[in-house]
Amino acid sequence: MLKVTGLVKSFNGVAALDGFCLEVAPGEIAGLVGHNGAGKTTFFEIASGLIAPESGNVVIDGRLGIAPQQLALYPSVTVRETLRFFGGLAGLRRQALKRAIDRIAEEMLLTNELDRRVSVLSGGQQRRTQAATALVADPAVLLLDEPTVGADPETRAALLAAVRRRAECGATVVYATHYLPELTELAATIAVAKSGRVIARGTGEELLKGLPGEVRVILDNDEELAVTTADPTATLAELLRGLDRPVRGIDIRQPSLDDLYKELAHVA
Repeated sequence: MLKVTGLVKSFNGVAALDGFCLEVAPGEIAGLVGHNGAGKTTFFEIASGLIAPESGNVVIDGRLGIAPQQLALYPSVTVRETLRFFGGLAGLRRQALKRAIDRIAEEMLLTNELDRRVSVLSGGQQRRTQAATALVADPAVLLLDEPTVGADPETRAALLAAVRRRAECGATVVYATHYLPELTELAATIAVAKSGRVIARGTGEELLKGLPGEVRVILDNDEELAVTTADPTATLAELLRGLDRPVRGIDIRQPSLDDLYKELAHVA
C-alpha cells in the first residue's frame, strides 16, 4: 500500500509539488501521467527518500523497489554483481539471493548477460538490468519512473509482463509514462498530474466517460465526413440514414487515454 498526502516541495522558489496526493492499493497498478514539470519525478524522489518534502506525508507498507527515469547502474561491474548488490541491500542472502537473481534474470531476458559488464550491454539490456534491480527482491511497493523510455519492443514486453505479475501477486505499483498504450496493456488505473497536484484519478473507463469520440464516413468519391461526438454509434446511424450516396469506408474512434490527457492538460 502507498498513501501520499499533501506533498509540497519547491526549488528556487518554484513549486514542484503543491499538495500532491495519491493512494494506491495492494495489487493495483496506478499509471501516473502528466507533462514534463508536472511533479512526477519529484514525487518519486520524495517517496524513495532521496529528498525531503517541505510538508506532507508518504506512507509505504512494506519493502520498496524503485527504477528511476535515468539509468543508475555501475558500468564496471557485471549484471550478476549488480543484482547481488541490490538484492543484498534488500536483505537477501546466500541461496535465497542466488535463486532471486536467477529468477529475475530469466524473467527480464538477462540470463545470457549475467556475467557481462554493464558498460558493454545494449541500451535495452541496460534498461532491463535497471528494472531487474527494482524487482529482484519482490518488493511490496514498486515505483517505476518512465521505465521503458528509449526501450526496444523486447524490453518493453518483458517489463510490462513482469509488472503485471507483481501486481497479480499483490504488489502496489506506480508506473509513470508518456506512452499511454502501456497503461491500457497493464489495465492500470490513472492519476493525471499537473502543476504539482493530481487533478484526476480513477479507472480508464471512469475518466473516459463523456469524452467525445469521432466518426468518419468515406464516400465513393473519397469525400470524407468527420464528426466529433459523445455517442459515435448513434451518430454513425444518423449519418447513414441521411446519405444517398455509396459509402466506401467507415471508421469509429472511441475516446482514448490520449484524449483524456489532452482534455485535462487544459484544466487549471
